[in-house]
Amino acid sequence: MGRPREFDTEEAIARAMRLFWRQGYEGTSLTDLTEELGITRPSLYAAFGSKEALFLKALDLYEARAGYREAALAAPTARAYAQALLEGAADLHGDKSNPPGCLGVQGALACAPESDSIRKELILRRRIGESIIRDRLKRAKVDGDLPADADPADLARYLSIVIYGITVQAAGGATRKELQSAAKLALKNWPQAANAKGRRGA
Repeated sequence: MGRPREFDTEEAIARAMRLFWRQGYEGTSLTDLTEELGITRPSLYAAFGSKEALFLKALDLYEARAGYREAALAAPTARAYAQALLEGAADLHGDKSNPPGCLGVQGALACAPESDSIRKELILRRRIGESIIRDRLKRAKVDGDLPADADPADLARYLSIVIYGITVQAAGGATRKELQSAAKLALKNWPQAANAKGRRGA
């Protein structure tokens, strides 16, 4: 039998997540990882297989902990859903105890050709995230919670652009208050269904 690992795998993934979040995928070397995790390269390879595999595990953990997108799906109206998404992004990325910006955005910056699989994976995940928003808004339109001329695809793209804009502003040092103000301003353009007029949060 092999020797048991001398480190906590879940804790190692969490530490790697924060390192990747701060430095991006390309900006984080194997030396950075082994020093941060306090393990040797052979131990890292034995536990995770590769830097890429560790990054994907870190990304899964990041998405699980940044749970505002999933929580927003419980919002009763399309506008409340959009509000929950934008305010959730502002709260997460305005929290100065977190590394600045978004791991999904930071991770893809300046990817070298040999890291193209990571870039494509992050693009795919962003597209999946946008498709989830689009599907929620399609249901809202069927329910009469959006105007007849509203385009769920355009609205999903709009929300995604604002959310990622919030993360870029956060990476540049914007405060939580500033990000929340931007989120509120973006909501002013939200289309309102005729049957929702006058309802608070509708």
